[in-house]
Amino acid sequence: MDKKAMKKQYKETVQPMGVFKIVCKANNKIFIVGSLNMRARMTREKFQLDMGSHRNEELQNDYKEYGKEAFEFEVVDNLKPKEDPAYNYTDDLVILEEMWIEKLQSYGEKGYNKKPVK
Repeated sequence: MDKKAMKKQYKETVQPMGVFKIVCKANNKIFIVGSLNMRARMTREKFQLDMGSHRNEELQNDYKEYGKEAFEFEVVDNLKPKEDPAYNYTDDLVILEEMWIEKLQSYGEKGYNKKPVK
């Protein structure tokens, strides 16, 4: 397969979508993150934490205090691809992320997310 065909195949491949959590093993706090491309998003989250530029200040502070080894990334749920290639997964992902934030209560003393507004 030539380079152009491989690039096209990659672009057409549906990336794993869903929700993952970042867990601080030192204090058991959780940060829930939803993404249309979980691998890329996990890489971005790790990079931002390593660089000290993560948008969640509390998570960043704990990462600095406890170190990289105190954190683990774990997939908690996947969105299944639909047969319609034009389907927009954004709303499904928002709902799934909110469901996991509520289920794991990853806010306040238990986590780094903001408490959902009802």
